[in-house]
Amino acid sequence: MTPLLVADLIGVAVFAASGATAAVVKRLDLFGVVFVGFVAALGGGILRDLVIGVPPLAFADWRYAAVAVAVALATFWLHPQVNRLRRTVLVLDAAGLALFTVTGTAKAFAAGMPAFGACVLGMLTGIGGGLGRDLLTGEIPVVLRREIYAVAALLGAVLLVGLRWLHVTGPAALAGAAALIFVVRVVALQRRWSAPTPTAGLGRTRPASR
Repeated sequence: MTPLLVADLIGVAVFAASGATAAVVKRLDLFGVVFVGFVAALGGGILRDLVIGVPPLAFADWRYAAVAVAVALATFWLHPQVNRLRRTVLVLDAAGLALFTVTGTAKAFAAGMPAFGACVLGMLTGIGGGLGRDLLTGEIPVVLRREIYAVAALLGAVLLVGLRWLHVTGPAALAGAAALIFVVRVVALQRRWSAPTPTAGLGRTRPASR
């Protein structure tokens, strides 16, 4: 298998575990856990392939669906105690975000997209699975909160593009960009970094003048 395929399948596995774990926290049944894990694992890749204009690998290559379902099933049966799952979800989500972003960016480049388009599509690939997971489990999507999430993905995509301009490709470039995304996301969670939000007074209305 190529390094890109390996990274893609690892991303599928970690996002499937993230989605399935979030579903376990919500106490969904076996089908619900597997379905959420499947969507979390393959949603971003399906979006990427549709934009590029190729058949989604989630349906064209059995290994993607098999890995997603197998990991979701394993998570259902082997998950730790519920009160310890939140940190596991966040770490797995950060790893999935990193891996899917770099593979999405690389595949966009391979399809002939320019640098800007490759960065945006890489970011969308990374956040797509988490977006689907949060919607299915009744949570406000992480990407819409003030947490550093999509920004971390975009930074990694830009780094990968920069490395390509410097003729640094292959596993080293993928690992470097993925590491940047993972570290930024985890450190942002630990230090509670956030993007700016509107001031509290914006929602207030003034009494009508007479």
